[in-house]
Amino acid sequence: MSKPRESICASASQKLAAAIPSLAGKKAVIGLDGFVDEIIAVVDKRHSHEAYDAIPTIELLGQKVSAAAGKSMNFELMVKRMKLGGNGPIMANALAAAGVGVTYVGAVGFPTIHSVFSEMAEHANVISLGEPGHTDALEFEDGKLMLGKYTKEMGDINWDNLMSRVGQDRWVELLEQADLVGMVNWVMLPFLGEIWEKSLALGVPNRTGKKRSLFIDLCDPEKRTHADILHAMNTLTKYQGIVDVTLGLNLKEASTIAEVIGVPVKGDAEMQIVQTAQRIREKLNLHCVVVHPRRGAAAATAGEHGTFAGPFIKEPKISTGAGDHFNGGFCLGRMLGLDLEESLCVGTATSGYYVRTGVSPTATQLAEFIGELPSPE
Repeated sequence: MSKPRESICASASQKLAAAIPSLAGKKAVIGLDGFVDEIIAVVDKRHSHEAYDAIPTIELLGQKVSAAAGKSMNFELMVKRMKLGGNGPIMANALAAAGVGVTYVGAVGFPTIHSVFSEMAEHANVISLGEPGHTDALEFEDGKLMLGKYTKEMGDINWDNLMSRVGQDRWVELLEQADLVGMVNWVMLPFLGEIWEKSLALGVPNRTGKKRSLFIDLCDPEKRTHADILHAMNTLTKYQGIVDVTLGLNLKEASTIAEVIGVPVKGDAEMQIVQTAQRIREKLNLHCVVVHPRRGAAAATAGEHGTFAGPFIKEPKISTGAGDHFNGGFCLGRMLGLDLEESLCVGTATSGYYVRTGVSPTATQLAEFIGELPSPE
């Protein structure tokens, strides 16, 4: 039987606060994408140079787009903020802000690191492989539309370039010294699967001599073919033979993966997140599968499963990067030995703090926030 939410928060807050002195000794290697994000509102009505009403929902935007069929329509985009983007950099930044020793390897500007990643570079060891892509992140009350601008530079994230700019010996050393390895955004990086496979052939990372884990986030696999997805899932199953693999999925991604591997979700997907996590984990024989809708999260391992209702807020300051902050927080909890529900609490709290403030929390800020974690709105 699940513990009360207040009890989970109290224990997670206490354990995180107690672990703060040891966080610098925890090592994470994260990669390999990189994007410059522009956070955008779509204008509905403009009242003056500075005042406007934004289109509030994706549904309403869709209606406007449909009404323009056979005609034409102008959409005004208001750039509210430019920031570092990409699933890897945002997750890495969240871990670094908490105090973990982070090495980031990815597309953050080459040979000069792009200015949006300069703050991350102050708190983490950054190794660049190429130029970043660009994303227009259209934010609404009911979700966001990530318009990723695929550039030829994404092709620079490949094994040969990794070996040229990092080197095999250093790559192996980085993965073997890490407590956590995160290789994310498989969908946008055409050669990431090759990097997984080449690293697997080298036997890294492995669990020998040190408890470590491999975290994977596919990042909206629906646009890839079923054959590609199945091949990627087969690679993760092979990895489970040498390291504990955690597969992180949002609600939409979980339904896609479940369909492709033959355990489809029927009915209300959000009401079945525990069962979906369990079925995907069992089918792929992975250590852990975690599913995170907007209002909470669930996870399953071979020995336990759990859910947690996060501090959902109806009107966030920012929503782009919320899922990556959840991933960082959840992995932080697992690195510190917290149980599944406590780790889900840390994950949702990291995301909740970020969407309220636009800032990645320090471990002290996060522990205090968890101690008085708001109920979902």
